[in-house]
Amino acid sequence: TFGYNPDRPILRNITFAADPGQTIALVGPTGSGKTSITALAHRFYEVQDGSITIDGQDIRDVTQDSIGEVMGMVLQEPFLFSQSVLENVRYNTSYATREEGVQACTVIGAHDFIMELEDGYDTFLSERGSNLSLGQRQLLSFARAIVADPRILILDEATANIDSHTEILIQNALRNLLQGRTAIVIAHRLSTIRGADKIIVLQEGQIIEVGKHDELMDRDGLYSHLYNMNFAAMDAPVE
Repeated sequence: TFGYNPDRPILRNITFAADPGQTIALVGPTGSGKTSITALAHRFYEVQDGSITIDGQDIRDVTQDSIGEVMGMVLQEPFLFSQSVLENVRYNTSYATREEGVQACTVIGAHDFIMELEDGYDTFLSERGSNLSLGQRQLLSFARAIVADPRILILDEATANIDSHTEILIQNALRNLLQGRTAIVIAHRLSTIRGADKIIVLQEGQIIEVGKHDELMDRDGLYSHLYNMNFAAMDAPVE
């Protein structure tokens, strides 16, 4: 249970587990508590009641730095710095070699567009990466996460309009990024939701439904309604 104002909880009796390697998709209307759950998982805030544990250890008993060593975050709006492409990819993992940075970009599918830039990996990015498209910035943020190699990934998928080619690149990148990691994803893309091991449906700070895509569609509840209203129009482009 949690509230930014302790007298007004916005998450109530939230209980779920993510097994190693599982992808957990958080789905729900705006304001249902999805982002608050991810913020609590990284201990940006403390829970009021209950606990959050990693491998059975309460995250309140460890340092923020040690959580950061095992948990990575990729936000909806990728934050890039006024540095080179490579320095942005190696952000927070400056010990990584150039080869590791290039390999991460190759795995994610960003290598080709980077090599088309004026100075390749040494191209200096404008403030917030404004000289790149949103899709390109997102791919770089995925590559950054690959270099950091977190065991747990918190991902808030971007919903901005991007062309179908970039959409395919991002979907392929997501598959590579999630491979072998435990992930909690605020999911907007239908392909991610369908592929999740567990979908948690939230409404007004409470868990309303839990299951896989087909199970939840059969129940004809809130998930089915959200899917028919929103996600069906966002189906994945065919490769």
